[in-house]
Amino acid sequence: MTPAAPATVLVFLDPRFDDGRIADASQPQLMATDQGATRGDGVFESMLAVGGNPRKLDAHLRRLQGSARALELAIPAEDTWRRAIATAVAEYRSQHPAGTPEEDETVVKLICTRGAEGGAAPTCWVQASAVPAAGRRQRETGIDVILLDRGYDSEVGERAPWLLLGAKTLSYAVNMAALRHAHNQGADDVIFTSSDGRVLEGPTSTVLLAHLDTSDDGAGGTRTVRRLITPQLDSGILPGTSQGALFAAAKAAGWELGYGPLEPRDLFDADAVWLISSIRLLAPVNHIDGKEIGTPALRKQLTDELNELFATIE
Repeated sequence: MTPAAPATVLVFLDPRFDDGRIADASQPQLMATDQGATRGDGVFESMLAVGGNPRKLDAHLRRLQGSARALELAIPAEDTWRRAIATAVAEYRSQHPAGTPEEDETVVKLICTRGAEGGAAPTCWVQASAVPAAGRRQRETGIDVILLDRGYDSEVGERAPWLLLGAKTLSYAVNMAALRHAHNQGADDVIFTSSDGRVLEGPTSTVLLAHLDTSDDGAGGTRTVRRLITPQLDSGILPGTSQGALFAAAKAAGWELGYGPLEPRDLFDADAVWLISSIRLLAPVNHIDGKEIGTPALRKQLTDELNELFATIE
């Protein structure tokens, strides 16, 4: 019997291999002294490849470089990452053919650590794997979230840049602890707030909210204004690649856009709220702290409209 292919494909950025070195994901690959494992000292990106094509690749590579600069971490050039990504996605799809076009999605992670202690080079690799079933389900059914105080005020990012609040680092222990706390409370996810009462972000996502307003069209009738709002980036949150791409598509489709500052009451007053990320995509928020947001019909209507826009993003 032929053994099953590993669920994950690993491709290391190795200068001896132009297109990356495929490694056996079922065998140990990382040094025990690697500072990504011992200290969480590194950066990463996660993206979705659809039909073999990574979405928002340029934006993810730019953010990876920006995070690396914040950590003073020298990482390979973009072209090196692109070749390794292509190798990883092609290898994963050859090992795990999709049953339908709708299932042809691959999670692609780019990971770079400071390398083994005492070493001179970073450790970098691309990881290709399946989309988690929970993420697919939450796109359809929505999520319940709770508000949690992050413990910082909204100006700490500028005051203490060494906290790396705007960088996507491997130090995710706090984020994972927040999600476990939410699950213990019967919720699916979290929206962080600052100690001075501002809405920030989710542990692995960006917050979006929508308002529908009716106004005079100037010709004796009315028109509906659709407005998308997200928290201000200067409040110490990670710039969302999905949020940025969706805002561009929404603006072209006639939506009005806004950037906070937002407070919890703005979430409760919204017609719809979402947590958006590159893998789960748009997850409509059904309840926050037990209170329903909008109505099921309106949430679905607006989610469908934004999903149509999201499908046009490359």
